[in-house]
Amino acid sequence: MNGVLIVDKPAGMTSHDVVRRLRRVCQTRRVGHSGTLDPMATGLLLVAVGEGTRVVQFLVEGDKTYRATLQFGAETTTQDAEGEVTHRRPIDHLEDSAVLQACQQMVGELQQIPPMYSAIKIKGVALHRLARQGIEIERPPRTVHIRHLTVENLALPQLSFEVKCSKGTYIRTLCHDLGHKLETAAHLSSLRRLRSGSFDIEEAVTLEWLEQASSQAIDEKLLSLSSALRDYPVCEVTEEGYKKLCHGIPPLLEHLAAGAPFDEGQKVLLSLNGQALAMARFAPSRSKEKRGDFELLRVFNSGE
Repeated sequence: MNGVLIVDKPAGMTSHDVVRRLRRVCQTRRVGHSGTLDPMATGLLLVAVGEGTRVVQFLVEGDKTYRATLQFGAETTTQDAEGEVTHRRPIDHLEDSAVLQACQQMVGELQQIPPMYSAIKIKGVALHRLARQGIEIERPPRTVHIRHLTVENLALPQLSFEVKCSKGTYIRTLCHDLGHKLETAAHLSSLRRLRSGSFDIEEAVTLEWLEQASSQAIDEKLLSLSSALRDYPVCEVTEEGYKKLCHGIPPLLEHLAAGAPFDEGQKVLLSLNGQALAMARFAPSRSKEKRGDFELLRVFNSGE
């Protein structure tokens, strides 16, 4: 089995738990996931199988859409309902209009300080390992983008909303920061991922289905490398370009079947007759590498 599965992760499991179960289902160790979901969270998880593991790094770059619920009045160690309460603050001053206004103020470019309970590594050590030892260290803020935030239900002390955001955004931290903006406390109480790039939860299959389905049925659900990389521009190469790629040589612009209607630095999928050949960055002016007009990021096997 080779390709990418769109899985609807249930609550109570880590993303790696899903990988472990699918290793048994697909009878291969070559299974990985893209875009970690916390155990509490549910929803869309991209799982790569076999040759699909070669594209995992390219599946995390798109925007994500979530449906979330937060609880006002308390902060926790993990910034979500799985952590221990560290602070309680009154909420009787909150008014619906102020909450709605604060939500709109969260849209746009934000600076987020990643939570201690996260997989981010600082000096080679994952933050969550330090957090479990009771150690808190300074974390540099990261720039994230909230594309839109739509309130779906406001019934204090709870707020439910849908949010579209850039990769690397912590919805837990968004809830935590919203609490501070409203001079109270807040934590994430539920989270479901609805979209990742162009992949939608409506395309997903459940673990239960996968564990009961036949190998043929699972094969039909596996996305080919080309389909899994559908969020990138496709750049068809000529036979000459294909021959160069077979020797690890980036193609020249003259080895493209059509022009190059993309910007320098843009990542593209190089293909031949719909078959994924390589992921590359368009770099005609780079000085270190004189060969070709692309920087090869990952070359795939000739067959999908």
